[in-house]
Amino acid sequence: MKQVSKLSSRFLCRAAMFRNMAGAAFSTALLFSSGALAADPIKIGLVTALSGQSARAGEALTRGATIAIEEINAKGGVLGRPLELVRRDDESNPAKGLIAARELIQREKVAALIGGLDTPVALAIVPFVNNAKMPFVVPWAAGTAITQNGASSNYVFRVSAMDDEVDKAIVQFARKTYDTKKPGLILVNNPWGESNEHGLKLAMKAAGTEPAGIEKFEGNDVDVVPQLSRLKQAGADTLFLVGNVGPASQVVKSLDRMGWAPPIVSHWGPAGGRFTELAGPNAKNVIFVQTYSFFGDLSPAGKKVMAALQAKYPDIKGPADVTPAVGVANAYDTVLMIASAIQKAGKTDPTAIRDGFYAIDRVDGLIKTYEKPFTQTKHDALTENDYIWTRFEDNRILPFVKK
Repeated sequence: MKQVSKLSSRFLCRAAMFRNMAGAAFSTALLFSSGALAADPIKIGLVTALSGQSARAGEALTRGATIAIEEINAKGGVLGRPLELVRRDDESNPAKGLIAARELIQREKVAALIGGLDTPVALAIVPFVNNAKMPFVVPWAAGTAITQNGASSNYVFRVSAMDDEVDKAIVQFARKTYDTKKPGLILVNNPWGESNEHGLKLAMKAAGTEPAGIEKFEGNDVDVVPQLSRLKQAGADTLFLVGNVGPASQVVKSLDRMGWAPPIVSHWGPAGGRFTELAGPNAKNVIFVQTYSFFGDLSPAGKKVMAALQAKYPDIKGPADVTPAVGVANAYDTVLMIASAIQKAGKTDPTAIRDGFYAIDRVDGLIKTYEKPFTQTKHDALTENDYIWTRFEDNRILPFVKK
């Protein structure tokens, strides 16, 4: 009996020991699981052109976003979690952009979406993100209707130029620089061109200026001589150009064939890719708007980002190699805005993040220091006072200096 009692005692002790070990193992696994969950990255989606004529702009957006994410992660991330960039190529195609946005939101479960290199692509995505209640921040596309989209619950923000503001700047710059009195408008025939036609008409009316004429061209046109000839015959003394890399280059080559060299003041489309290669030597005659340049006396943020770019990307030796700088700067500032909105939200719920944008107090960006950049009625962080004027010299985008 005594022996049986001892055996039972030993058995019970061993059973208790195994229970304790199992409990400890379970607790450890639970702690590990909680730690892993806390460290799961917050995914930020990027929809942009990663191939085709505008791929250089897509790469600039990627680099700007990457530098900002690495900087944030080095400081502990957001809400104790690292940020992670997940990219998709829209090929500058609205339908493909919409598919890419849907995949990032539904499959990748991103907390916020960055995108819209091309206005038609951004406009295709806008209704979907508003319906999905997904914060969508545009770092490039300038169509006014992207943010002013009429949605009762608007999830679209922009850290970029906006057509109506750019158009005011174009008219003011042309009058001041070239004493423009009778501009001719040459616009790509798509929603972006329509947005700027509306904005330029308003800006010219406010300035007391009448256009010599308004001409449209298709994105795949290789000869724009007929449209340009009509503007020349109407007495245009300056051209206001709106078109991305390929179409804008055809305007320049058509002017070469005509032997006509009026001043050209452009929206920022030519900055997005292989413009000098496609337009030829007179690409330098196009003066276009930008939001940032790495030339000159840089702010502390500019010096920091320039150093980070040079350290990460071997092809960047100096400011001239950051092309287009607007892509880097806008994407960098965009990520800082998203991180600040998530921090204000205190969680990664999309609606809370959307409301977090309204709660941003201050962000020290590349383009400027943003003070309360967004409100429920103002979803654009930049104004006409945040633009600079540039031109191509060889393959470099340099600040414009009138000779």
